[in-house]
Amino acid sequence: MRKSAMTAACAAGHFFIDFLCAWALFRFCRPSERWAEVMLYYNFCAFALQMPLGLLADRFRQDRSFLVLGSLLVGAACLGLGSFPLALAVTAGVGNALYHVGGGVAVLHAWPKKAGPLGVFVSPGAFGIFFGTLLGKAGGDILAPSLIGLAACLVLAWLLRENKPASIDPFRLASPFPALVCLFLVVCLRSFEGFLFSFPWKTGWWAVAAVCAVVLGKAAGGYLSDRAGAKWASIGSLGLATLGFLFAANPVCGVLALFLFNMTMPITLRAAADALPGMQGFSFGLLTFALFLGFLPVWAGLTLPPVGWLLALGAALSLALLLPGLQRKP
Repeated sequence: MRKSAMTAACAAGHFFIDFLCAWALFRFCRPSERWAEVMLYYNFCAFALQMPLGLLADRFRQDRSFLVLGSLLVGAACLGLGSFPLALAVTAGVGNALYHVGGGVAVLHAWPKKAGPLGVFVSPGAFGIFFGTLLGKAGGDILAPSLIGLAACLVLAWLLRENKPASIDPFRLASPFPALVCLFLVVCLRSFEGFLFSFPWKTGWWAVAAVCAVVLGKAAGGYLSDRAGAKWASIGSLGLATLGFLFAANPVCGVLALFLFNMTMPITLRAAADALPGMQGFSFGLLTFALFLGFLPVWAGLTLPPVGWLLALGAALSLALLLPGLQRKP
């Protein structure tokens, strides 16, 4: 399977898997009195578990198996566990994690040293969550599209070429440790700041524009990094995002700031993978674990007002942490 086609197929599957998970959670679990518990279980399984699963992916390189099993688990959760909220959350979360790791490792291996395809792979997830949430809240049923989409994901997995098993050296972690800490903190901060962006204008078509900014920012950031270099792409995007966030109460400035802020997502993923050659799955999962940690303060009830200067401070701090994380040469 050609690399470009594989990347596009994995990205489409990423959209569909996230769409199904969001739809199922809001369709079946939202009315539950245990909603907060459901969200904790789901986010832990979907994001924190990617780190140990990534180690398994590095050791055995069963990208196809991860994609198949992930698709089947998400399908089982969405189509058969609607009456069991906690079981649905755990099953869908594990399936989501498996699919993310399988697709992420496949893209990382297919495109060594490139961040652009990574951005293409990760970006559609925001669309999936947004539209799945809308349809789930509306109570819509999607049996036929679900079966078709799951069949497509299984066909993709069957066509995917497996990578060769890797020899994992645990002592390899010691060398890039400072850089990885910086990258880890960047993602924690990015995750938390994403929950702070809740301005009154973020409704209707402006909400759609905000999601488009997230998706397009992630997709564009990787290609900008490949052309201009990770360092200058990060300085330019986060520097302008800091300025844009100061005026984020205006929807135009807010949407532009979101676009710029999200451009460094594939840059961060690529830097972590380059810091750990042969451990792409672990590096991918390490940063998704950081996403989970960024979610925890919000889940625990910590809320901050959507203030422009606070978001700008977060963007500036992200840049200060990201640059040392990019210093290690692959």
